Parts: sequence; structure tokens; C-alpha cells
Amino acid sequence: MVDYKREAAQAALSWVKPGMKLGLGTGTTADAFVRLLAERVRGGLDVICVATSERTAELARAEGVKLTTLDEHPELDLTCDGADEIGPSLGLIKGGGGALLREKIVASASHEMLVMAAAEKRVETLGAFPLPIEVVPFGVAATRLHIEGAASALGLSGPVTLRRTAAGDVYRTDGAHHILDAAFGQIPDPERLASALDAIPGVVEHGLFIGLATAAVVAGPSGVEWIT
Repeated sequence: MVDYKREAAQAALSWVKPGMKLGLGTGTTADAFVRLLAERVRGGLDVICVATSERTAELARAEGVKLTTLDEHPELDLTCDGADEIGPSLGLIKGGGGALLREKIVASASHEMLVMAAAEKRVETLGAFPLPIEVVPFGVAATRLHIEGAASALGLSGPVTLRRTAAGDVYRTDGAHHILDAAFGQIPDPERLASALDAIPGVVEHGLFIGLATAAVVAGPSGVEWIT
């Protein structure tokens, strides 16, 4: 079976140049990218990276990729990350891996963001993948009501569920927050929803990445395609 995520990650390496400061995403596609990047590092490529999660940092260290922090390097050249959905104008849904807050911080600190994905992640309208919304633990029930009300005002509805681990425990992000997964279905106006969620006390961040991606590389049965 062809690993299209790895093919996309392999193609993304063409954007990486010696001396770059890179943001490393989180998720299975980002994992593939880190391993491929590490092969080039062992071959002499000189880069320094900021990881968007403890999971990615652990993998990068194990593979011998040099890490830094945004405090030491607050401006990055490029972030390479995956996505749960890629919609029109390179709008994204991210956060299936639970790292949406750090991913958005790192992407915002980067001059360019390159998204890597299997072709099946491309959609005409965002929303088939439930939207992750990172929230503070205090007052989760009240925050969820505000989210549902904001969505209803935009004609959206659907279950908003507290994410749990496979063992049934409440999922906690690296920042010790919770995640609410909002299954609203199609989101025809992600910009308006993003603004509405930004205004809710208790919402730390959401998985709508609007205006952040520079380009995307997707791989599928018909080959590798670049989207700008």
C-alpha cells in the first residue's frame, strides 16, 4: 500500500534549505517529515527546529534533529505540518493530534507554512472532520454552551464532545487544557466561526487555521500536487 503521507512529506523537503529555522508539526504526516528530515541532517544538513508538541520533540531528539525554542528564535523561516482538512484558499482544520495551540503559535511565527497531506484531506467545504476547540478546564460546561450558542447563531449545529483518551480519561493537551470536538458538519463561513470562537471566554484556541498556510503539497493515486 502506498504511503501518501510519506510521499507528501518527501516532497515537502524540497522547501528546506541549509541554515533554516524550521517549525515541526504534530501528527502522523509530521512524524514522517521529521524522520525524512533526520536522514538529511545525518547527511550534513544544518537546520534548527522548534517542535509543536512534546511528542514531536521526543521524536526529533531521538532522530538527532537539533531543537530550539521560540524564546531563543522567535522568528522561523518555515513550518511544515499536516492537516485534518484542506479547504478552499488553503483554509485548514487542524488539531486532531491535540497540538493546535502550539501549532498555531509556531505557524504564526513562521514566514511560510507548508502543509503536507494525503489527497483525501482536500475538501470543498471544511467541517467533515470535527473541529477541535482547546478550552481551559475551569467552566467547561459553560464554555461549551457558549460555543453551541455561537455556532447556532451562524446556522451550525451538532454535538460538541469532550475529548477523552482511549482509556476513557479526559484528554489533556501539553498546556494542560481540554479539547472539545465540535461536529458541526459543513462550515460555509469559517472566518465568521473563527471570529465567534475567538470572542468566547474559556476558549484558548480553535483548529480553524485561516490565512496561515502559504502552500500545500498533497499526494495521492494521481501523484504529487502543489497548491498555492
